Amino acid sequence: MNKLIIVGAGGFGREVLAWSNAMADAGKAWTFGGFIEEAPNALVNYKNVPIGIIGDFNDYKPKEGEVFAMAIGDPKKKLKIAHGLVERGAKFVNIIHPTAIISDNVSMGRGCVLCPHAVISCDATLGDFVALNHKSGVGHDVRVGEGCTISSYVDLTGFVKLGRGVMVGSHAVVLPKVEVGDFAVVGAGAVVVRDVAAETTVYTLPARKL
Repeated sequence: MNKLIIVGAGGFGREVLAWSNAMADAGKAWTFGGFIEEAPNALVNYKNVPIGIIGDFNDYKPKEGEVFAMAIGDPKKKLKIAHGLVERGAKFVNIIHPTAIISDNVSMGRGCVLCPHAVISCDATLGDFVALNHKSGVGHDVRVGEGCTISSYVDLTGFVKLGRGVMVGSHAVVLPKVEVGDFAVVGAGAVVVRDVAAETTVYTLPARKL
């Protein structure tokens, strides 16, 4: 049986541990092997974590029988760490909570996390290392680029396109056919009605440039 190593021991890392345990309860089992994290004291106040930090994700060398789950929220940092681990031989798996809904003809890359009650509609595409948080929805024909982090209660409506490494804050809405450029940030509660340029932050309703 493989050992699951969670990349990142912050709040999202502890959530990913819970979601992976829920997957095990649903019959997709592995043994938890610990966290890898650059902050050695990240779990000092959390005594109920069964296995702590076993290494630093910046230089960790994957071992035979280990698989990895990505639990870093910041897109740029996430992609840097993920690519480094892959170059060293890491094999990433998807963590999909049993309550998540995945429709027909969905394409999903490696290292993704689907949290409770997340929904992906038909003919949508998710790249590698995408996180879709609690009760967020990806509409039909949406394209989500590599490394995007989509917070809770987000609505990506039909034919939306997110570039690489986009961060979308809680309760944001992106209207149909809008494109959001690489490494842009959509603030919490924003309603995005027009295209967003790369490396740009938008916020409020309707969303405008920060």
